[in-house]
Amino acid sequence: MDNKTLEQMIKEVMETMTNGEKSNVKTEASPKSKMPTNTATTYQKKDNTDGKYGLTTSDYPLIENRPELVKTPTNLTVDDLTLEGVVAGKITNADLKIRPETLYMQAEIAEDANRKAFARNLRRAAELIAVPDEKLLEIYNALRPNRSSKEELLAIADELESKYDSKINSKLIREAAEVYEKRDILRID
Repeated sequence: MDNKTLEQMIKEVMETMTNGEKSNVKTEASPKSKMPTNTATTYQKKDNTDGKYGLTTSDYPLIENRPELVKTPTNLTVDDLTLEGVVAGKITNADLKIRPETLYMQAEIAEDANRKAFARNLRRAAELIAVPDEKLLEIYNALRPNRSSKEELLAIADELESKYDSKINSKLIREAAEVYEKRDILRID
């Protein structure tokens, strides 16, 4: 496989992560792009869940119609993601993750397309980006029937809300605790 093909594949993966479908993406890096030397990822919750971006279905796909909005958590653009950058060690896993803001933008577009349930899912996903993968797996296992007590589920909800500012997901877990109690699928010690 040649470098151009591999570079195109990387760009398509990034595009798919951003908007869920493939399209033609430029394969050359922008000459003005600068790669950050610090690739540490920090997510700050922003309250952009109520249409503050002003996006509509005409902005979809973002990568084609609003490419200036599509950035990685380390503030790289899609054009900054090149094979040369990967080989040089300037592009890391942190550069290939999606930002919560991108999911909030996609949610706004979904709302405009009258896909309310999908928009809610995107907002939940945006909140969970800040949660470490290991913690997400713990939560997933805790939500399986007969795995957790009601108190444990409520503690998870409290932690999500207080530590990760995940209000939508914490509400969902509190609701699950109530439903599990009614269906008698909580762990009994």
